[in-house]
Amino acid sequence: MATRIRKSAQVYACTSREEAQNAIKQIGDLQREHARRSTVLNDAIAKITEAEAPHLDALHQRINTLQAGVQTWCEANREQLCGKGKTANLITGEVAWRIRPPSVRVTGVDSVIDLLKRMTLGRFVRTKEEINKEAILNEPDVVAGVPGIKVVSGVEDFVITPFEVETEGA
Repeated sequence: MATRIRKSAQVYACTSREEAQNAIKQIGDLQREHARRSTVLNDAIAKITEAEAPHLDALHQRINTLQAGVQTWCEANREQLCGKGKTANLITGEVAWRIRPPSVRVTGVDSVIDLLKRMTLGRFVRTKEEINKEAILNEPDVVAGVPGIKVVSGVEDFVITPFEVETEGA
């Protein structure tokens, strides 16, 4: 049984220069309408955010205050709560103490790398090998037969740019 590959039906096709010009005008009109509606939406979101920000800040501050109070009490009563464990169930929720995994912080990366190399600690410096695509584009003939490398050129994009006049805001 043969497999059928279906393509989406072409909904619209211009049949003349005039239709193409009209379609480009409509594209510009629709893009501007889209931009207007996006602006209205973003304005509404900004108003809602501004109106709710004080309430959200107040809730956040109250949460932080309660968390600090719970932590203070739990720290003082840790042995009684957990014994030798790290977690306690308080019926309405759980508290836990967790040790973070080790991490490394480096400030002044270049000077630290230089220092590690001078101290013969180069094993702590990672060298990353990667394909130099810029060099390949400069000399595509040299890598023409290399499996896995394909220089793609001559790809043409179709771009529609409706004409618009840029204006300065008030």
